[in-house]
Amino acid sequence: MALVTGVDSSTQSCKVVVVDTLTGADIRSGRALHPEGTEVDPESWWQALLAALVAGNGLGNDVDALSIAGQQHGMVLLGRDGRVLRDALLWNDTRSAGAARDLIAELGVDQLVARTGLAPVASFTSTKVRWVRDAEPDLVPRIAAVALPHDWLTWRLRGFGPEGEAPLGPVLEELVTDRSDVSGTGYWNPATGAYDLELFEQLLGRPAREGGSQGGNGPDAVVLPRVLGADESAGVVHPSYTASGGRRVVLGAGAGDNAGAALGLGAVEGDVVVSLGTSGTVFAVTANAVADASGTVAGFADAGGLFLPLVATLNAARVLSSVSGILGVDHDGFAALALAAAPGAGGVVLLPYFEGERTPNLPTAKASFHNLSIASSTRENIARASIEGMLCGLADALDAVRATGVTPRRLLLIGGAAQNAAVQQVAAQVFDLPVSIPAPGEYVARGAAVQAAWVLTGSRPSWTVDTVEDRPSDHRSVIREQYRTAVASLTF
Repeated sequence: MALVTGVDSSTQSCKVVVVDTLTGADIRSGRALHPEGTEVDPESWWQALLAALVAGNGLGNDVDALSIAGQQHGMVLLGRDGRVLRDALLWNDTRSAGAARDLIAELGVDQLVARTGLAPVASFTSTKVRWVRDAEPDLVPRIAAVALPHDWLTWRLRGFGPEGEAPLGPVLEELVTDRSDVSGTGYWNPATGAYDLELFEQLLGRPAREGGSQGGNGPDAVVLPRVLGADESAGVVHPSYTASGGRRVVLGAGAGDNAGAALGLGAVEGDVVVSLGTSGTVFAVTANAVADASGTVAGFADAGGLFLPLVATLNAARVLSSVSGILGVDHDGFAALALAAAPGAGGVVLLPYFEGERTPNLPTAKASFHNLSIASSTRENIARASIEGMLCGLADALDAVRATGVTPRRLLLIGGAAQNAAVQQVAAQVFDLPVSIPAPGEYVARGAAVQAAWVLTGSRPSWTVDTVEDRPSDHRSVIREQYRTAVASLTF
C-alpha cells in the first residue's frame, strides 16, 4: 500500500493527513497549533509542521510523497543567509491598506487587474511588499528573496534554510511555489503564467527575478520562487527528516489553501464551492482566466492547470454562533428554531455585517435586523433570518463570480456550518443550483495529498468524495428579494 501525506498549514494550525494512494482512504492524521496574531515568526510554522508530522507519522517508513498547502498571501522575507528578516505579515494583517490605495492611485485599478487578475487590497502580498518599502526602508536592501508560507516550508523540508542551521544551507535559488499560491501575490499574471517583474520593482524599489532563471535582472535581484506545474516535483524531503533517515519521499509543489480544497473535493469545471468558515468564500473552477475590474472577484489560478475565481465575505459561521448565543441555544437548538419558521422568516431580514463587509463593499456597515413587527419578532424567525442573511451574502458573491462569465452547474457546500440541517435546507432555497454537502473532512490537506499522489504516480488520482446530502434547488425568490430591499435601505 503506497501512502502519501497532505499538509494544511493554515492560519490557526498545521494539519497532516496520511492517505492511501489507491483508494484515497484516510489512514492517520496529526495536528499542531500555530500562534495567534496577524504577524507571526515563520519558525513557529516550521516547528508546528515537524510536530504535526510526528503526531501523524507523516514521514513514516510507508510514506512515498508529501505536499504542503497553506494560507495564502503571507509575506516571508529572507536575507542572503537564509534567515527570516522580520515576522511574516499574514493575509489578515490590514496595515497595508494605505499601500493598496497608493498602488491604485499610481497605476490604476484597471491596469493592475489586467496584469495580475487582482485589485489591490490589504490581504495581498503585493501591498505588504509596498508597505515594507515605505514603512521599513532600512530593511529593503537586505531582502534577498520573498516567499509565501508554503514555499518557505517546502524549502525547509527539502533541507534548505538558515546558514549554519539547515543541512543544505541558504540556497535561495531552490525556492519553489505553485501557480495557485503565486496567483494571490499581486505580482504574477494568471493569464500569461509569469511574474510581472516590472510591477514587483515598482512595489519594492528593487529588481527581481524568478529563481533558477539565468536571465532577468542579474544575481543581486530579489529572488522570487520558481513556479512549478501541478505534476512537477519540488524535489525530495531531506533524509534527516524522514523516519529512517534515508527513505526517498517526493515533494509536490504545494498549493494555496482554497486551491487545495478544490483538489481535495475533486472539483471540476462547472463546480462552485461555498465554504462556511469564520469568514466565507465562494470559488469556481473555470477554464479561462478571470479579470474583474470591479475588484470583487480575485482572479486566482487553481492547482491543476485551470483557474479559480474567488470572492471572500467577512461574515459566515460567526453569524450563526453570535445569534444562537443571543437566543440562548446550542447549534441543534438553533437549527430546530430555524426549521420551524417559513422561508422568508415572516419578512424578517438580517443584514449580517457584524464585521463590516467586502461583498457587497460595505466596510463600515454593522449587522441589523429589518422588518421586525410584534407578529414577526419570534425566536424562530430570528434564527431563520440569520441563516438566510448569511447565505444571501454568499449568494451575492456567487452572482459576482457569474458576472465574470462563469457558468456554475453544481454547488458544493463545505465548512463546519454546512453540517447544520437548517443551513442545508435554506441553502437549497437561497441558491438556484443543486446543493451537494460533502462529508466533513480536512479538504485542504487532502488536496495536498492529491497533489503528492499526482507527482508520485504521474496522474491525478480520482478519489471518491463521500456526500452526506444532495439537495435539488428549491429556490425561493422572496428570500433574496427581501435581502436586496434591506441592503438598498442602508445609508452611510
